[in-house]
Amino acid sequence: MSIYKTIISRRTIRKFKQKDISVDALKRFVNAGRLAPSARNLQPLEYLIVTDNSIKEKIFSTITWAVYLKPGYNPQSGEEPVAYIIVIINDKIAHKAFYQYDVGASVENIILSALEEGVGCCWIASFKKDKLTKILKIPEGYSIDCVLALGYPLENPTSVDIEKEGSIKYWKDPEGRLTVPKRKLEDIMHLDIFKKA
Repeated sequence: MSIYKTIISRRTIRKFKQKDISVDALKRFVNAGRLAPSARNLQPLEYLIVTDNSIKEKIFSTITWAVYLKPGYNPQSGEEPVAYIIVIINDKIAHKAFYQYDVGASVENIILSALEEGVGCCWIASFKKDKLTKILKIPEGYSIDCVLALGYPLENPTSVDIEKEGSIKYWKDPEGRLTVPKRKLEDIMHLDIFKKA
């Protein structure tokens, strides 16, 4: 699949087949994240791969899933992520004004490299940070930025264009398929100069 086709086919996955992802594959995904651009080349990001079942259960308990569909769109038993990649900030070297850009570039690299191998991902920033920090024994001077939940997809979300004033909230269609509204290209793209619609 071309890079462009991979990008436009990407959707957030929240329900996963219970099929293991190899540690070698997870390491490849992290390597793709490691090689993303880094502001001032400070490289403040570190990554924790989790495949241990007991730790995965504890991580799962800290996460808030699909806020627009609460309650009822959490992964159920047999749909949980089979691995996690935790993105950690080395606070000693992170530049406070720039590290978020590093996270965005790195996480997108991870998500796309995973998708290229058929692995779905949910990028999560809504979790109990203090609890997860204790579970993972993150030392002082480091902080968890986000959690990536990974697994082979057990769902096939779709996207639809929304009107300018339409809702951005995702929903389930009558068949239960997750549908994600996206702003139309012509509503967000300008050519040569900014033209207010």
